Amino acid sequence: MALVAVVGVTAAVTSTVVHKEGESTSPSAEAPTSATGGASAEIASSDDTRPVTVIAEDPSCAAATPILETRAAIQRNGWDKRDASLPAAAWSAEVRAQYEAVAQSMRLSADQLVPVAKLTPHRVMRELYEQIIAYSRAYAESVSAYTPEDNAALVSTNASTAVSLICVAIKNGSAAARGPLTVQGPTRSDLQQVGDVSSPGRFLTEPNPECSTWEKALNDFDNDTVQWRAISADIPAGEWTPEQKSITDAVIPVMRRLATQQVQSGEQSGNAVWRDFADLSAQYRLAYAEALPTYVASDDVLSAVSLRLGSVVSSACRLVEK
Repeated sequence: MALVAVVGVTAAVTSTVVHKEGESTSPSAEAPTSATGGASAEIASSDDTRPVTVIAEDPSCAAATPILETRAAIQRNGWDKRDASLPAAAWSAEVRAQYEAVAQSMRLSADQLVPVAKLTPHRVMRELYEQIIAYSRAYAESVSAYTPEDNAALVSTNASTAVSLICVAIKNGSAAARGPLTVQGPTRSDLQQVGDVSSPGRFLTEPNPECSTWEKALNDFDNDTVQWRAISADIPAGEWTPEQKSITDAVIPVMRRLATQQVQSGEQSGNAVWRDFADLSAQYRLAYAEALPTYVASDDVLSAVSLRLGSVVSSACRLVEK
């Protein structure tokens, strides 16, 4: 099914995505009790130890959206069509100007997202903001002597798009409508300790054995959903042909399998942030799978969130394996 261009920022940042890809009984929109004392008192998610769920409401979206939209617009200066395999020494003056403009926008957006990250009551949303900040700064610092091994932009862009899509799913109501259909995700005891939100580190800094498992699960899913992805995302379930309905029914267990694989892979990674991203990707995938029997076009964004969260991990893996 073709991915619906739900908002401008999504279409802008998701330049390589053309198709939709593909536990509490309801997502909690309540903010956890704030920590007392110290810097964590300023961070709304500092005491969030709940299982990860589809996010039905988040006060940080209003502040994040214009930041991410502006950043995406600057990336359309030609940088979005760049050949990322070219090192800085091979750039023309025009290409160098494109890179430098994007680097500046990444620095600015990273700084602006620091207070935004403190607003969200969801730790996994905070972790996404933190990774946008960390990988954006890493990329900006690399631009003056850029080599293909420095392409932290892909992680930053995937995380930015994931946040944008999460906010779209909140705004269009699909998260609230479909989130309650999922099965409760695992309770995690070994969570990432809240650190300095203004200067977060990258969540993956060395190769992890689970990277190949994660990549294989996503590739297998891709291969097993070719027919489903050919169905237009604009067609609601009530208008599917018998063949389209048969294809869609067959893909539901494939989606559930991917969700299970992602949760297991996140757990095996030994990385608390990876686990949270895996759990969130699985929750959006499961919500989408449960939505399919009564699918409407607005549900497509749930699949896109899961895809982008998967790509955050994949791109971070590729960066450390080079």
